[in-house]
Amino acid sequence: MTPNDFLSIKDFSPQQIRSFLDLARHIKARPDDYVQKLKGKTLALIFEKPSLRTRVSFDVGIHQLGGFSLYLSPAEINLGKRESVYDVAKNLERMVQGIMIRTFAHEIVDRMAEYASIPIINGLTDYSHPCQAMADYMTILEIKGKVAGLKLAYIGDGNNVAHSLMFAGAQLGAHVWVATPPNYEPKADAIHWAQKRGAETGGTCTITNDPVAAAQGADAIYTDVWASMGQEAEAEKRRKIFRPYQVNGVLFGRAKPDALFLHCLPAHRGDEVTNEVIDSPRSVVFQEAENRLHSQKAIMLELMEHGSATTPGVTAAESVHV
Repeated sequence: MTPNDFLSIKDFSPQQIRSFLDLARHIKARPDDYVQKLKGKTLALIFEKPSLRTRVSFDVGIHQLGGFSLYLSPAEINLGKRESVYDVAKNLERMVQGIMIRTFAHEIVDRMAEYASIPIINGLTDYSHPCQAMADYMTILEIKGKVAGLKLAYIGDGNNVAHSLMFAGAQLGAHVWVATPPNYEPKADAIHWAQKRGAETGGTCTITNDPVAAAQGADAIYTDVWASMGQEAEAEKRRKIFRPYQVNGVLFGRAKPDALFLHCLPAHRGDEVTNEVIDSPRSVVFQEAENRLHSQKAIMLELMEHGSATTPGVTAAESVHV
C-alpha cells in the first residue's frame, strides 16, 4: 500500500489531507484549468453496492478532467466469486489507469491495492468512507473558513461515515464528538487512532452515549441512516434503539446559532433527521453532495496524474489555512 492509493484518511499526513482540500477548492473555483489533466486516462468503477452520488460524481469527475470511466457492476465482477480480487486487479492494471471500488469488506480494497500497480480509490467500505469525509470537511471549510478548533457532533450509528469523520477531524485539528446508543460506538481501533492523531494536531475525539452533550455548542451536527446497506434486517430494531438520537429541532437547537447540518445522504426523513432540520437554512446537505465531485476530482488528479499524493496540487500562495 502506497500513497498512490486513497484507501483511508489514516494513510496520509495532515499536510497531505490539507493539500487535497486546497486542490479541491481550486478545482471548484477554476474548473476550466483542469479539463485536460487526465486526457486519455480511464478509471474503472467497481460497484458491489448501489450508489447515486458516488456513481455520478466519479463518472462526471473523470470526464471533466478529460478522461474516461468504465462502470463495472456485480454482474461483471462479483469479486471473490466469479473472479478473484487478485485476477481482477492484475487484469485491470493493464487496461486502465485507476480503479474506484465501492464494496463491503475493507479487506477487499486493501487487497486490490496490494495486487494492482495502479491507484486504487476507496469509494466506500463497511469500515470507512474517506471520499465522503473529504467532501464533508471541504463544505465546512468553505462556510466556516477553517476546520481546526471547531466542534463537529456526529449523532447516530458509529459506522463507516463516523470513522472517516473522526479520522479527517483528527488530521485537521477538529473536536469531533460521536454520540451513539450503547453498543453502537465506533470501532475501538478507529477511536484509538483518532485520539492519538488528534493529540498531535490539537484535535480531540470524544465518544459518548449522550446526544445532548455532543450537540451542545457544536459548530456542525452530522447524522447518517440508522441501518446501512446490508443491515436491512435490523432496521426495525435499530429504529427503536436510535429514536432518542434523532436530529430534530430541539436537539439541533443545542448547537450554536450558526451551526451547520450535514448528512451524507440518502436521508430517511422522519428517522435520523426531521424535515425541519434537513430543509432548514442551516442545512448544507446538497452543497456537501456537490463537493463529492470536486473533492474526488482532486483525489483522481493527484493519484492519476502526479502518481503521488505528496505532490501538492496548488502552490503555497493558493493554499488556505485549514
